[in-house]
Amino acid sequence: MAGNTPDIQALPRTGTGKGAARSARREGLVPGVVYGGGADPLPINLPYNELLKLLKAGRFLSTLFNLKMEGQEDVRVICRSVQRHVVKDLPTHVDFMRLRRTSRVSLFIPVEVEGEDECPGLKKGGVLTMVRPEVELRCTAGDIPEKITISIAGLEIGDTVTISSVTLPEGTRPTIDRDFVIANLSAPAGLVSSESEDEDEVAADEVPASAVEE
Repeated sequence: MAGNTPDIQALPRTGTGKGAARSARREGLVPGVVYGGGADPLPINLPYNELLKLLKAGRFLSTLFNLKMEGQEDVRVICRSVQRHVVKDLPTHVDFMRLRRTSRVSLFIPVEVEGEDECPGLKKGGVLTMVRPEVELRCTAGDIPEKITISIAGLEIGDTVTISSVTLPEGTRPTIDRDFVIANLSAPAGLVSSESEDEDEVAADEVPASAVEE
């Protein structure tokens, strides 16, 4: 299990229905519900400002959270729906699903790079570009990797690192079926411009004399 599962703080919601939801919103709260996992649905409220920060951070619908609420055991949840105001586009209701250790979920996992000191391409001035600093993986809730690691040791300028070169935990697979690129090692901009100018000069030298207008 990843060691950095973010917490999301919830408050108990005593009432249900439109009246209770409106009352919660007036108090700066967003109503929600936690369901699944073999337990009864649990009505909750979320502090509006904290929820908005998490939404703006991105990946909200594909992030595993540790839901904390006083009087309840912590539970792993993933958001399944965020209802928004039709005009203001602000959150008005959130649905979370409880996850068992055997539940399968799709999450974005960060990519860590190693082997920089052993990369000839970098020593020659190459530039490492992270095409995918995160990779979406399908995995079980009990075996979510904290990160995946790629090595650029031995890579030259022009080489790439694809998902097929990464050893993933057992039972984990990418959500994309093809062998996609995670990172590439490209030539520095100055070298690219110089090579382009050299090619232009060669092309000009190859133009037949008869084709040159006087």
